[in-house]
Amino acid sequence: MRNEFVFELLDSRLDVLLRLFGECPEDKRRVIPEGFNNHLHWHVGHVLTVTEFHVFGLSNQPKVLPERYQALFAYGTKPADWQEEPPAWELLIAQLQEQRFMIRESQQDKLDLPVKPNFLKAETVDELIVSTVLHMLQHIGVVSAILKVLKSS
Repeated sequence: MRNEFVFELLDSRLDVLLRLFGECPEDKRRVIPEGFNNHLHWHVGHVLTVTEFHVFGLSNQPKVLPERYQALFAYGTKPADWQEEPPAWELLIAQLQEQRFMIRESQQDKLDLPVKPNFLKAETVDELIVSTVLHMLQHIGVVSAILKVLKSS
């Protein structure tokens, strides 16, 4: 797979997600609409945390986010279970924006390297990044739905 294709795919989907997060009024960031398990603040942290786990964790590379993000935002978590205050929205957004550059810089010459067996069934770094994009697409749909509900209430 071409490097530029992989990184452009990541950048374009992340841009959509960041645009959607930017549409959320500050007073609605922690509102969980009926029928949903999480609010948008959780979604920002979740995409950030899971992207790091997919790209760096599953390829045995160093992670940079604080370990406490796992308890707050990993798969299966939800705000109702939080035992501590999460990082600020603005910090999470800044980290998500910066993450794309860290991925590009650290992975640009490693896309075809093999990775350890994983639940995604990805065999190379580029496949981990594509799996991350697919994960982002799921959240684009959920975030869009939450925004529609929030705007109608």
